[in-house]
Amino acid sequence: MKAMTIKPGVSKIGAVHWERRLFDSLIPLPDGTSYNAYLVEGKDKIALLDTVDPMTSDVLIEQLKDVEKIDYIIAHHAEQDHSGCIPLVLEKYKEAKVICTPKAKTYLMDLLLIPEDKFITVEDGETLDLGGKTLKFIHAPWVHWPETMFTYLVEDKILFTCDFLGSHLATSELYATDECKVYEAAKRYYAEIMMPFRNFIEKDLEKIKDLDIDIIAPSHGPVYNNPKFILDAYNEWVYAKPKNIVVIPYATMHGSVKKMVEYLQTALVAKGVIVKPFDLSVTDIGELAMALVDAATIVIGTPTVLTGAHPMVVYATYLANALKPKTKFVSIIGSYNWGSRAQDQLSQMITNLKVEVISPVFIKGFPKEEDFKALDKLAEEIVKKHEEAGIL
Repeated sequence: MKAMTIKPGVSKIGAVHWERRLFDSLIPLPDGTSYNAYLVEGKDKIALLDTVDPMTSDVLIEQLKDVEKIDYIIAHHAEQDHSGCIPLVLEKYKEAKVICTPKAKTYLMDLLLIPEDKFITVEDGETLDLGGKTLKFIHAPWVHWPETMFTYLVEDKILFTCDFLGSHLATSELYATDECKVYEAAKRYYAEIMMPFRNFIEKDLEKIKDLDIDIIAPSHGPVYNNPKFILDAYNEWVYAKPKNIVVIPYATMHGSVKKMVEYLQTALVAKGVIVKPFDLSVTDIGELAMALVDAATIVIGTPTVLTGAHPMVVYATYLANALKPKTKFVSIIGSYNWGSRAQDQLSQMITNLKVEVISPVFIKGFPKEEDFKALDKLAEEIVKKHEEAGIL
């Protein structure tokens, strides 16, 4: 991959990881990803903004082969997919200094064993003149680690945001031309990584709203030459009320829970509610995370395994609790035979969610007529709650 010019003296380098399918041994990557680094060349100094994942270090080093000097490495975020090649760059450019927040300095010393004398820490709003290229550093803690920051290139009106506003999307295009594809990838990225920090993101959206921005350059996915596209998307995901959607993550062993889910889905759809069921035995967990961005209600469906909830359901419930979506209502449906603690177990796992719990429907064995009536009542209660919330 060759450098791509964004503006005179500003180029995108880095690596496209087409074949990567799992991130952090956790997050599915159906479309691969990229690790974007940027080279900003002033009349006096040159800065490299971020590096790449060490798995693709050879790509970065090849791109830098004709760059005679780098004065500064700007480390927006200490996570290794962006910082992991800083030691290699420092080895090549022995006079270079690493610029980061004070917290990032500590993290980078711990994670990458970079000597303390290689760092320059910057405060929020501090600037650095490269010679006709002025970098302004904007602290953005908890997007999505506590040490993160952005860089605003004043003369060229480019905002470098690292993980913020990015997308796990492998592409050979410089800019986000296929906005439908990028929207889905960016929403998945927001759901899986940024959504738990929604309250901090609100502050950061406010912090950058008065900047004159022509281009947003994240460290994953394509660059945005239409900043309004991604900023509008984030404003919707962060600020908008949840939608008239019920998400039903469930597992089924012998068909009882599946029958309950199908019946509840039919009852809700008949009343004008959008339903998104997810059979956890086959679900891409990223698809579930994306659905949670907009859902007003989550209904968790589980059979009983050794008196508790199904392990896949436990995982999905843990995930929902960790992601902290805007969801307003939660209920639980499921079945058991001789006894179950699943309701109590799952209820204790959603303490992060600011939700109203709607009475569960937990049945013995395969659903019978009275059980279907209970599911009808649950559907009616969900509809009532959506109407009261002004979303139906």
